[in-house]
Amino acid sequence: MRLKGIRRSQNVEQRGGSGRRGGGKAGGLGVGALLVVLAVGYFTGIDVTPLLQGGGAGQSQQSAPASQTDGAAMQFSAQVLATTEDVWGKVFQEQLGRTYVPPVLVVFNGTTQSPCGGASGASGPFYCPADSKAYLDTGFFDMLSQQMGAGGDFAAAYVIAHEVAHHVQNELGILPKVNAARQRATEAEANALTVRLELMADCLSGVWARNVKGLMERGDLQEALNAARKIGDDYLQSRAGRVPQPHTFTHGTSEQRAGWFARGYETGAVGQCDTFAAQKI
Repeated sequence: MRLKGIRRSQNVEQRGGSGRRGGGKAGGLGVGALLVVLAVGYFTGIDVTPLLQGGGAGQSQQSAPASQTDGAAMQFSAQVLATTEDVWGKVFQEQLGRTYVPPVLVVFNGTTQSPCGGASGASGPFYCPADSKAYLDTGFFDMLSQQMGAGGDFAAAYVIAHEVAHHVQNELGILPKVNAARQRATEAEANALTVRLELMADCLSGVWARNVKGLMERGDLQEALNAARKIGDDYLQSRAGRVPQPHTFTHGTSEQRAGWFARGYETGAVGQCDTFAAQKI
């Protein structure tokens, strides 16, 4: 992705955070167990950092100093966020007749806190509607590339765009309506609603990608599609050694995620991303 000369968003909050970095093991966990723990965090949204550290809440944590890698990730995130601000500012005006109010991106190292709970690379990036902020651990990019096989700068950019897409849903009033419906639903019904919400965010990420085509390099689109597939529920459950259980899915299958991203990219239209109106997703 060509970001040279692209401005850095001012809507970025940098936090030092705390936590531990490791190699092939985390808190005594082997690679196989690590994948299971990461899958638990991804599926449930629970902060699994204590499991990765091999201790409970009372265990002391080491400060994670800023590094050159963190600085590069910070600059990259700020520039990608700036592209989302430009794209959604334009799309809101042209397609929706509205003014876009961008979110704040919290970039941290290790762990931090949000009104929606603990944030860490283990639980994955997420958007918190309570404070209109997206949370991203700089270490997640490494995990995405090295452990999940979804490398490339545009794959990382897609992750940021996806969380911003949840903010778009919040701005449009979709997120609070779905959250209210989930509270009244059974667990399986709530999961099904969440899948549609996530696939819509993938589609909206595709709309963003279409609008930054001028910044894309050869292979960037495939990087995003590959990332979408590698974080599909069926793929993650299989990789964690489980038989995929559709009723537990909360983000959609690999093909669904890639398909809805492609739909947004091909059409560039917010109206084409209404997963709740689609009979088949």
